[in-house]
Amino acid sequence: MGDNSGEKRADLSALRIDPSDREASGHGRRRWFIWGGSALAVLLVLLLVMGGRKTDVQVAQARAETAGAFTVLNASGYVTPRRRATVAAKITGRVKDVLVDEGMHVQEGQILATLDDSDARAAYAAARAGRDVARAAVPGLAANLKDAEATLTRTRALQKDGYTDEQTLDNAQASRDSLKAQLDVARRQVAQAEAQMNVAQRDLDNCVIRSPFAGIAVSKDAQPGEMVSPISAGGGFTRTGISTIVDMASLEIEVDVNESYIAKVVPGQKVEATLDAYPDWRIPATVRTIIPTADRQKATVKVRISFDHLDPKILPDMGVKVAFLSDEKDRRGPAPQSLVPREAVREADGQNVAFVVKDGRLQRRTVTLGETRGTDVEILKGIAPGESVVTGGPGGLKDGQKVVVKTS
Repeated sequence: MGDNSGEKRADLSALRIDPSDREASGHGRRRWFIWGGSALAVLLVLLLVMGGRKTDVQVAQARAETAGAFTVLNASGYVTPRRRATVAAKITGRVKDVLVDEGMHVQEGQILATLDDSDARAAYAAARAGRDVARAAVPGLAANLKDAEATLTRTRALQKDGYTDEQTLDNAQASRDSLKAQLDVARRQVAQAEAQMNVAQRDLDNCVIRSPFAGIAVSKDAQPGEMVSPISAGGGFTRTGISTIVDMASLEIEVDVNESYIAKVVPGQKVEATLDAYPDWRIPATVRTIIPTADRQKATVKVRISFDHLDPKILPDMGVKVAFLSDEKDRRGPAPQSLVPREAVREADGQNVAFVVKDGRLQRRTVTLGETRGTDVEILKGIAPGESVVTGGPGGLKDGQKVVVKTS
């Protein structure tokens, strides 16, 4: 019995926890705590970043109706001149002087540039010398012809009186006729020489390039020393123009109207134009003409609109938006509160809604729509003129969401 109890005590005293196992267990728990804390911190940072990030959107201003009239159609286009000319030389030559610069006012017939005219002057001098030689032969032949005619008169009288024979008379008449023919040829040679001199003079005049009408030079396309030609030459070393002149009094608006809405446009119709450069400036204009053909590729018809009053701020090739107007008495429905682009209105939960940007956040508005006017739609209720409506951005926009308006 004594031996057995002694063995049990010895066994219990031998029980120990290995220090390496205790250290490994402690390190494992600490690693799990570190990993868990790091993941939680990363998750919190992501939530903060996602919650503070703003969405980029594009906006447009809601517009108001014009007093006394309402817009039946909207379109966009450009300011274009009816008279624009790229002035070129009629001959090929080297530019000697350019007397025009961008922005310069020019008058009709004003010299814009000159070409090297040394060859043309030499040709003109040669033609004039030829003309002088031809003229010099005329007086001698005329004198000889006068003498031959006198001789012929005397010979006829002598032959009539029987003092000379028939052959002498024939010789005198032949001499007179020959000199008369020579004089006629000489005079024709003079006319030919004068025509050649006129051609040489025209070539000399073509070395001077003049403005075809009064206007403003909008480009300077050649420099002294460059070659110019009325036809295009390969390689890009020969210019085909000297300067582009625009008649500023002929500025008008050119727009493409969808053929589905062209019935709403008539000549003489009032138009309100807004230049992209001056969005707050409403310019009165009038439809001048509708070009009687359609573009089958774009399904549009070109319309030209005249400004009622021109202004120096209106420049060629400026972008412009136009609103075709109609009398208030022609309206068939209620007056709209504002006009917005069609893409600003979307459908959600069976309702027409739009998002308005105010103080950097979105406001969802339920809107009541009126008629569609080209690229715009009437808002009868829900959006006031001047408010910024979202026209583009990512999907899933929500009320109260933070946004940043894109300017480009």
